[in-house]
Amino acid sequence: MENSSLPEKICLTHIVPGNHAASDYFAALRELLKHRQQENEHTEKSRWQQAIDDIYRLLDDEIRTNRAAPIKPVSFGTSGWRGLLGKDVHVHSVRQVTQAIINIYQQAAGEPKLARALGVQNIDEARRRGVVLGHDNRFGGPVLAEAAAALLSGKGFTVHFAGETTTGVISAAVLVTGAAFSINLTPSHNPLEYGGFKYNAADAGPAAAIITNRITKEAEKIIRAGEEPVADPAPNLIHPLDSLACWQQLVRDNHHRHGLDYDAILAALKQRDDYVLAIDCAHGASRVHLDTLLAGLPARRLLRFRDQADPTFNGIAPEPSSENMAMVRQALQDRPEPLKLGAIIDPDGDRIRFTDGTREFDMNMFGAMSYHYLHEHKGKQGPVAKTVASSNFANSIAAGLGEEVFEPPVGFKEFKPVIGKALVLFEESDGISVIGHTPEKDAYIGLLLALDMMLQRPGGLYDYLQDIRSRFGEFFPGRGGVTVSKQGEALQEALAGLEHYRVGDSLPVGDTPRTIKELITIDGRKMIFEDESWLMIRPSGTEPKVRFYVEARTEADKTQLLAAAHALLKEIGLLE
Repeated sequence: MENSSLPEKICLTHIVPGNHAASDYFAALRELLKHRQQENEHTEKSRWQQAIDDIYRLLDDEIRTNRAAPIKPVSFGTSGWRGLLGKDVHVHSVRQVTQAIINIYQQAAGEPKLARALGVQNIDEARRRGVVLGHDNRFGGPVLAEAAAALLSGKGFTVHFAGETTTGVISAAVLVTGAAFSINLTPSHNPLEYGGFKYNAADAGPAAAIITNRITKEAEKIIRAGEEPVADPAPNLIHPLDSLACWQQLVRDNHHRHGLDYDAILAALKQRDDYVLAIDCAHGASRVHLDTLLAGLPARRLLRFRDQADPTFNGIAPEPSSENMAMVRQALQDRPEPLKLGAIIDPDGDRIRFTDGTREFDMNMFGAMSYHYLHEHKGKQGPVAKTVASSNFANSIAAGLGEEVFEPPVGFKEFKPVIGKALVLFEESDGISVIGHTPEKDAYIGLLLALDMMLQRPGGLYDYLQDIRSRFGEFFPGRGGVTVSKQGEALQEALAGLEHYRVGDSLPVGDTPRTIKELITIDGRKMIFEDESWLMIRPSGTEPKVRFYVEARTEADKTQLLAAAHALLKEIGLLE
C-alpha cells in the first residue's frame, strides 16, 4: 500500500476485490469526490475522475449480478421504495418487486376493492393499457429500467418507455395515454447512494395504502422464497414514449381548469426583455427537458446550472435547499433586469424552490401565493389542500376568501379525496400541483405558475407576496431533521415520550412557557399554542431521520421554536 497512489489507497480502504457484499463503494466515492472538488488542475481532476469511473464499473457489476436479498426489507412508504444501489436496489430485486406488482394485478379480478384502487378490472385490461416506465439520472437507471421492461413485456404488458424523465411528466403521461400504471426508477431527492422505485396506479397519483401494503407483502414473499422472475422480453410490446409531449398536452387541454395558458406564457417570454430566468437542475432529469419545456426562450434570458449528467451530484445532497440555491441566487444578484426568477429542481423533478436573487420562496410561501393567484387572478373557486406540516399562511388566505382547507398527513397520496376540487395542492417539502393537472407533485407546473406570476405582477414575486401578507398576515415557518439510530418500534417508543404533553400543558419556548391549546396527531405530534405558533415532530417516511417543523409570527420567535424542538428531541433521547 505504501507504493499506492492516494486514489488507490482510498479504494483499498473501502473495497474488497471480488467481493461486492464486503465493499462500500459509496464510502470510497464520497472520499474521491471530496478530493476531486478540491483540485484546480484539469489533469488532477481527471486522476480522481478515473478512480470514480473505476468504482462505478464495479457498482455496475454489482447492480447486474447481485442475487442476494436487499439488506433492508423492501417497503413502500409515502413515495415508493428506496434503498442502497447495488445492496438493496439491483436488477434482481427490481425484477422481484416488478413481479410483486404483476401479482397484484392477477389478484384484482377477485378483489373488487383492490381493483377499484388500481383503476382496472383485471390483468388483461392492465396488460392492454400498459405501463409508463422511466428513470431519473441515477447511476444504473437504464439497466434497472431495461430489467423491468423485459419482465413486463415478457408477461404481456405494453410498455410505454419514457427513458430518462421526471415523476410529474410520467404522471401526465399516464393520464394522456390511459396507461394502467407507471413505474419510475428514482429515489427522488435522496443522496447519490440511493436507488428507488416509484409506482403510481391508473389515477396517476401516488398509490393508496391498500396497494402499497400489498406490493410490500408480495415482494417480501417473493424475496423470502428466493424467486427469480424470468420472462423472455417481447420487443414488439416496448414502445418509446415522448413523455414531455404528454405533459404539454395535459397542460394545454386543461387550460380552462387552472387558467395557465402554456403557449401564451412562452410567447410572452420570447418577446419580453425585462426578465432573467435561472434554473438549477441539480444534475437531475429536468436537464433533458429544458430545451423543449421552454422552447424559443432567448439564451440570454435563461441561465442554466448543473445541467450536465453527473450521478454523483458533485457530492451535494440533491434537494431544493437554501444551501443549494447559492449559485442561482448569486447569478441573479449580478443581473440588471428588473424581474428575476430562479429555481432549483430535484433529480426526479417533483420538487421545486424559487428565489428572486435576494429572497427565497419555499413551498410554504409559494403554495399559498399560488392559491391566492388562481383564486383571485384567474377567478377560480375552490379549497386549498396542504399537508399538516405546511405553513398556516394558506389557512389564513382561505379563511379570508371564504374557502375551506384540506389538511392531511404528509405525503401527496393523502390529497386523493380532493383531487379535482382543490385549486392548489402542496406540501412543505417543495411539492405542488394544481386543479386539472396531475395528482402527483410536479416541479414544471410550479415553474409555469411562477413564470405567469412574474409576467403578470409588475413588481415580481416578492412584491406580490408582500401584498398578500398585508392582507392575511405574516408567517415564519421553519424545519429541520436529525439522523437517528433507532428504527421501527424503538423509534416509536422514543417518540411516545412526547405524549405526556397534552392540551393545557406548558412547554418552555425561549424564556416564556407556552400553553398548548390544540394537538394534532394525524402525522406525528403537532402542538399548537395559544398565540397560533406551533411545533411538530414526526419520523421521516423515507430516511432514518426524525423531522421537526415550526411556525411563528416573527423571525426571532421561529429561532426559539426551533430550539424548543431540539430540546424535545433531547428530552426523549433522540439527540445528545
